[in-house]
Amino acid sequence: MRRLLPYPLLTASLVVMWLLLNRFSLGHLVLGSIIALVASRAMAALQPAKPQIRRWDKIPLLVWLVFVDICRSNIAVARIVLSRGRRQNSGFVSIPLDLRDRTGLAVLACIVTSTPGTAWLEYNSTSGHVLIHVLDLVDDRAWIDTIKHRYEHLLMEIFE
Repeated sequence: MRRLLPYPLLTASLVVMWLLLNRFSLGHLVLGSIIALVASRAMAALQPAKPQIRRWDKIPLLVWLVFVDICRSNIAVARIVLSRGRRQNSGFVSIPLDLRDRTGLAVLACIVTSTPGTAWLEYNSTSGHVLIHVLDLVDDRAWIDTIKHRYEHLLMEIFE
């Protein structure tokens, strides 16, 4: 059974998502099921490593910090957009990271990219530097401190 359906939860979730995005019909159920099975088999072919979470108790704090920062960034970006006369100073920041865990890096990339006004552009695994774009860059050092002390530190506790 594991060979036919390597990720049953993923398959079921994809079928449900397909049916939520489309009208329910027998045809959509069959098509969604086929797509979900193929996606599940493709995921098995990739053989992703299972993340090792060391500190489950730190996850709610990380979620709260991300939520607060996303709310703050939404307000800041809205101010920039609504104040047409104000000139923002967008730019790039290279941040040295100590975090090496692949799952932790993926979570950090999601955090940075989902925060309005910032985008994760590039990660150099050799040097450990990440390049981000900031819509309103005032102080490079503030961004480096925010990423390193607010997120990276927590992610290293959770994953490494």
